[in-house]
Amino acid sequence: MNGSVPAHVGVLGAGRMGSGIAHAFLLAGSAVTIVDRDDAAADAGRARVARAVALSVARGTTHEDETALMDRLETRTDVAAFAPAGLVVEAVPEDVDLKTDALRRVEDAIGPGAVLASNTSSISIDLLAGLLRRPAAFVGMHFFNPVPASSLVEVVQGAATAAVTTERACAWVEAVRKTPIVVNDAPGFASSRLGVAIGVEAIRMVEEGVAGVADVDAAMTLGYKHPVGPLRLTDLVGLDVRLGIAEYLESRLGPRFAPPALLRELVAAGHLGRKTGRGFYTWDDDGAGVPVEVSRLVGAGALR
Repeated sequence: MNGSVPAHVGVLGAGRMGSGIAHAFLLAGSAVTIVDRDDAAADAGRARVARAVALSVARGTTHEDETALMDRLETRTDVAAFAPAGLVVEAVPEDVDLKTDALRRVEDAIGPGAVLASNTSSISIDLLAGLLRRPAAFVGMHFFNPVPASSLVEVVQGAATAAVTTERACAWVEAVRKTPIVVNDAPGFASSRLGVAIGVEAIRMVEEGVAGVADVDAAMTLGYKHPVGPLRLTDLVGLDVRLGIAEYLESRLGPRFAPPALLRELVAAGHLGRKTGRGFYTWDDDGAGVPVEVSRLVGAGALR
C-alpha cells in the first residue's frame, strides 16, 4: 500500500465520476466507502467499480487481485459511514443547491482532521466553502472523465483553503498516479473554462453548417493533437453536464459562453451523449461512436 493515501476515503455519489474516484483510491491502497441516495444507486456504483477493477487486474496495473481490492470497498446510503474517513470527495451532479446540502451533511459526519473535497468542474469553491463550518479544510479536487484513463486532477483552492489542505490534496493526487495542477478559485477554474470555450464553439460550427461532426473533431485531433475531439468529448462528459457548465459560465463571465441552441435542443430531446446512446455520435454497448449527420442534428432534426 502507498502510505501517502488516506487509510479510508469516502466518495459521495456512485455515478461514473464517483465510481472512478473510488477505483483510483482502491488501487492506491485505501479502503473506500461510497455513499449514494439508495441501495439501487449504491449497488450500481459498486458494479461500475468492479468492472474497472477487473480491467485493471487484467491489464496488470495493480499487483492485487480482484477479491482483495473489492474487499476494501463498501457501499452505503448514509453519510454517517464517512466517520472514519481522512478524505471525502463529493461527486454529485453540478447543482449548487444539491452540492451545498450534500457538503453540509458530510461535514457533520466526518472527523475534525478530515479533508472535504468537491469534484465540481465549475462551481465556485468560495461559494461552497462559505456555507461550511471548516472552510480551511475544504478544497476542489476536479477529476476528469473517465477517471481511470485521465492523468490530470485540478486542485482548486479557495480564499479560505489552508495551504496544508492544498498540499495534502496534491500529495494524494500524486499517490493515485495522477498529476495535480493548482488553480485559484475562478469561474470554470482552468480546465472547464478552456474546455467549454472550445466545446461550445465546435457546436456552433456544426449548428451553422461550417463542418460536420467528424470533421470538426478531426480539426482538433489531427491539427492540434488533442487526444479526442471537442464533440466526442462533449458526448463522453454528457451534453446535460456541458450545458449546465456553459449556463453557469455565461452567468458569471458573459455571453461568450452562451450555450448554442443546438445544445439545448439535443438535451431537451434526451440525447445526452454516450450515457443515453446518442448525442453528436451514436454509441453502441462496446463504446464505439459513429458521428451523426448534420442533417439529423440541426434545428428540428435534433428532436427526431
